[in-house]
Amino acid sequence: MSVTSLIDTALDRSVVLGYGWPGLLLRKALPDWPDGPGRMDGKVVLVTGAGSGVGLAAAVGFARLGASVRVLGRTEQRAEEAAALTREQAGDDVDVRPVACDVSGLAALREFTARFLETEDRLDVLVNNAGVMPDERQHSADGVELTFATHVLAPFVLIEELTPLLVRSAPSVVINVTSGGQYSQQLSAGDPESEETPYSPKKFYARSKRAQVVVTEKWAERLHDQGVHVHSMHPGWADTKGVQQWMPVFRAVTRPIIRTPAQGADTIVWLGAASEATESDGLFWHDRRPRPTTYPIGAGADSEEAREELWEYVSSLAHGERSA
Repeated sequence: MSVTSLIDTALDRSVVLGYGWPGLLLRKALPDWPDGPGRMDGKVVLVTGAGSGVGLAAAVGFARLGASVRVLGRTEQRAEEAAALTREQAGDDVDVRPVACDVSGLAALREFTARFLETEDRLDVLVNNAGVMPDERQHSADGVELTFATHVLAPFVLIEELTPLLVRSAPSVVINVTSGGQYSQQLSAGDPESEETPYSPKKFYARSKRAQVVVTEKWAERLHDQGVHVHSMHPGWADTKGVQQWMPVFRAVTRPIIRTPAQGADTIVWLGAASEATESDGLFWHDRRPRPTTYPIGAGADSEEAREELWEYVSSLAHGERSA
């Protein structure tokens, strides 16, 4: 292992330095920091959860590279606000269009994807970034636990329904924005939605993000031969509206090193534009490098049985084959 790789790995394992802005700046100073991202003129990008934080920063980054960006908000008003903020930060000459959908609901997702397929000719990059962390256990309109519905079921449906556009634009990229917190949780075998687990906002968030990583790997296996490359990434510790609202103590503790949303979104934008993303599949990225999905000091690896159970469960929910 080279000296630069040793430094990068040490930052990653330290968590505190690696997930904060010092890790990003140190990695950028290393001689093997990947180039790019390059221009994206003529490409179409869809970003969910684009109204603030990392999602907004990613939309701005893609727009600055020349991509035609669709910013998705939960309502038409929020989508319009996201588009206005993106133009304000990226420049008036960018192509940014608002699209609306409450991604936690299957009916809304079906309506949105049908409309998107009718109105769009291509989709080069899909960024699944929308996230929630409710204080109490909540369920979607379909009766699905809300973090699971938003972080796991919604990306599944969006990928599945928008595959025709992604294939038409191949090589194309799907980026599922997850969290380093996924290292702390395993899949809940036999109870995918954790209904038998006492509710904890942070635990459920992390567990749903772990499930998101597994589903990412499963999609990567299935879409590789069609030229669609599916990856997940985590932005490190970024100062987003979600962190401010749901994790104020964490934000106060990490304030000296917490990243800006743009720093958190760096790898999203790079993956959307870089050739590295279309030369690999199913990887878990942070600061422009693939990372292990499990560590010995974390929750450990999931069994193949639990992974298959999760895929079958999410698929059944998406297809209306199982009562939620």
